Order: sequence, then C-alpha cells, then structure tokens
Amino acid sequence: MTGYLAFEIRRTLRDAKFLLFAVALPVGIYLLMADRFADQGAPAAYVMGGVAVFGAMKAALDVGARTAVERGIGWQRQLRLTPLSGGGYLLAKASVAMVVALPPVAGVSLVAALTGGGDLSAGGWATAVLGVWAGTGPFALLGLLIGQFASARGLQAYQGAVVLVLSFVGGLFIPVSTFPAALAVVAKVLPSYWLAEIGHAAALGGHSSGGGSGVAVLVLALYTLVLGVAVAVRYRRDTARA
Repeated sequence: MTGYLAFEIRRTLRDAKFLLFAVALPVGIYLLMADRFADQGAPAAYVMGGVAVFGAMKAALDVGARTAVERGIGWQRQLRLTPLSGGGYLLAKASVAMVVALPPVAGVSLVAALTGGGDLSAGGWATAVLGVWAGTGPFALLGLLIGQFASARGLQAYQGAVVLVLSFVGGLFIPVSTFPAALAVVAKVLPSYWLAEIGHAAALGGHSSGGGSGVAVLVLALYTLVLGVAVAVRYRRDTARA
C-alpha cells in the first residue's frame, strides 16, 4: 500500500492544472465575497471559513470521484490482480484526497491574512486551517462513494449536483440563520454545515452557531464512519461482480 500511495500522490501532484484550479477557484471566490459581506457586517474571517471549507470539500470530492474513470477503463480490475488489498486501495485514495484538500485551505487563509481579512489568534488560525482540513475526511469518502456508483460519462453531473447542494444548502456562502425554517433543518443534516461550523468558529472566537465545535467534530466523525462502511460495501460488491 505504501508504494501505491506514493504513486497516487506523485500522479496527483503532477497534475498542475488540477492543483491550480483547486486553489485558484476558492481564492477567487473569497476575494469576490470578502468585500461584499464586509459591507453587511460579516467579518472577513467568517467568509474565509466558509470558502476554505468549500475549497477543501470540492478538492476532496474531485479526487475521490475520479475512481469512476478508473472503473470505466478497467484500472480497478487490474489492481485486483496485484497484492494490493481493496482496503489498501480505498485508504490510499482517501489519503490522497486529504493531501489535495490542504492547499485550498492554506491558500484561502494565506490570501485572507495578506489582505487583512484574517485577524485571528494563533488558536484561531489553527482552527481555520488544521481544523477545517482534518474535518475533510467525510468528503473524501463521499467522493469515493460517488466514484463507485457513477459512470465516467455521468460523473460531472453527479459531482456537480452534490457540490452545489453541499455548498449552498450547507450554508458555506449564505448564513443558515437567513434560511426558511424547513431549509435550515435540512442544512443541519449535511456534513458541509458542520464543517463550516468549525471554519466559522475561527472568526467567532472559538464559538460556532450550531452547538459548538465539539458537536461538529462528533457529527463529522459519524459521517466518516457511515460513509467508510458504505464505500467498503460497494467496493466488495463490485469485486464480487468482477
């Protein structure tokens, strides 16, 4: 598994266009939104938290969902002929997704600091960067699950719909407090809402609006467990059919 993990990391990091887009998109969104929300009284660091979550989430989903292409070309069938176990393959993919999720978070945080939008304490920066990054695990697994169900042809449609729902309904760009009551309930079911709680806590002095960062950590851990089981079950069924 170690050799395969190193191979996957090298292959992903060599994709300069993917990495550039993964960082440039959230940074651009932050620059567009920071001034606008500042006029409405929202701290730039609060905006930074939501956009950093978006960048990490999207990058992790993109890497995991690429398994749909690998399934389509028969790469997974080839790997089953090697000593690499199914668990090792999935763990390597999830690990690569976590690696790729870090640059968007760091990029948005760096730009916020350079533009004066990240006036945080040391603990606040740790929450904004490491806290958001560590909470990206469920999205890496969700990307893998999408990749195990979707075909290469339909991948972009599935992936785009999931990112859209998680981003806007999850409250990454629009505060959930402004939602209608029914939509706010739906938002609090989504993992993106709880990861945003961690990101927003950095701007609120360690306090989030949905029950505290501790609750967010527990919810994200539960999502990680459930999605991990779902990915493993789906992969075994694919293996049995093969």
